Amino acid sequence: MAMSFAALAGFVVGALAVLFYRNQIEAPSRMATDDGVETGAALPQGVASVLAVLPSSAVVLDAHDRVLRASSAARAFGLVKGDRLMAAELLALARQVRRDGEIRESEIDVAGHKFGQETTNFAVRVAPLGSYGQVLVLAEDQTERRRVEAVRRDFVANVSHELKTPVGAMSLLAETIQDAADDPEAVSRFAGRMQLEAARLNYLIQDLITLSRIQGAEPIPTPGQVSIDEAIQDAIDHCNTKAAAKDIMLVTGGAESLRIWGDDELLVTALRNLIDNAVAYSPEHTRVVVSVRPAGDSVEISVSDQGIGIPEEALERIFERFFRVDAARSRATGGTGLGLAIVKHVAAAHAGEVSVWSKEGSGSTFTLRLPAFAGTAVPVQPSIPLETAP
Repeated sequence: MAMSFAALAGFVVGALAVLFYRNQIEAPSRMATDDGVETGAALPQGVASVLAVLPSSAVVLDAHDRVLRASSAARAFGLVKGDRLMAAELLALARQVRRDGEIRESEIDVAGHKFGQETTNFAVRVAPLGSYGQVLVLAEDQTERRRVEAVRRDFVANVSHELKTPVGAMSLLAETIQDAADDPEAVSRFAGRMQLEAARLNYLIQDLITLSRIQGAEPIPTPGQVSIDEAIQDAIDHCNTKAAAKDIMLVTGGAESLRIWGDDELLVTALRNLIDNAVAYSPEHTRVVVSVRPAGDSVEISVSDQGIGIPEEALERIFERFFRVDAARSRATGGTGLGLAIVKHVAAAHAGEVSVWSKEGSGSTFTLRLPAFAGTAVPVQPSIPLETAP
C-alpha cells in the first residue's frame, strides 16, 4: 500500500508539474500581492481535473499558505477548512518544501473524523509546483492498513504463545515422568496431564486450519442442502461430555425441518464452537438452549446460556481472533481463543451473519442468521433471549 501510494504520488506530482510548466510558458497567470510578490494564485487549466479524480486527499497551497484547491477527501477528513490547511505538521512540511524546493514524505496523525476513531494516520508527500511558491500536498489515509498490520502482528504473537504453552507443559511433564519412572501412580497421573495438553494442542491446530480455510470469506466451493436439525444434533453430540461434567442441560427447541444452502461440516463446527463456549462460561446445574426459527428468507439459530455474560465494552471485539474477556478463565477452560472468530467467518462464508446479545450476570445469546434453502419466505417473529432461571 505504501509503495503504491508513493508511485501514485510521484506520478501526480510529475503530471501537475508538467501542467504548471506548460502554463507558465504558454499562458502565465500572475497575481501581484500587497508586498509585490508574484504568485500563481490561479490554477493552470487541467490541474483541478487531476485533483478531482484522486482517491487521496490533495491540497494546493499558494505562496502565503492559502488553499487554492482542495479535494473533497481533504475537507471530509478535516485537513482543510475554508482556505486554511488545518494540520500544523502538514503546514510546516509545506513551508520547508517551499523554502528549499525538495520533495518531502512523512506520516502524521490527525484528530479522527470517523465515529469511534480517535486519530487518522496519513502517509503524506509534499512537493513544490511551479515557480510561484505553490505547493502540492497529497495525504493517503492508511489507518485501516495499520490496524490490519497490528492485527496480523498480534495474531502471530498469540499463535506463538498458544503453541508454546502446551508444548512447554508437555516437555516438563515428560521430564517429570522420566524422573518418576519407579512410581507407577505418578507416571499415570502425569501421562494423563500430557494427554490433556496434547488434546489442547490438537484443538488449536485444528482451529487454525479451519480458520485458514474460511477466513477469506470466499464462497463455499461445493455447497449443498444442509439440515439444521442434523447439524445441531451433531454439534450437541460433540459437546455432551463437557456439558455432563458440569451438569449443564443441552436443550433444543423451535422450528424443525429447516434447511440452508451451504457446508454441513462448517455449520457443525460453528454450532459446536457456540455450544462449547456457552458450556465453558456457564455455572454448573444450568442449561444451554439451542433454538431455531425462520426469519423471512433466512434461518436463525440461537445459542443461549445462563452464564457470566460479556461486558458491554467487550462486545465489539468478541469475534476477534484470540480476544479473551478474561484470559485466565479462558485458558482454564481449555479454549483456543479462535472459536468465535471461526463462527464469524463461517457465517460470512454462507452469506450470513452472527450477532450477540449479552448482559453481565444474565448470560448471552449468540445468533447465526443464514440464508434458507430455496429462499423460503416466512413471517419474521421477534427473537427473545433465554431468560435467567430464578
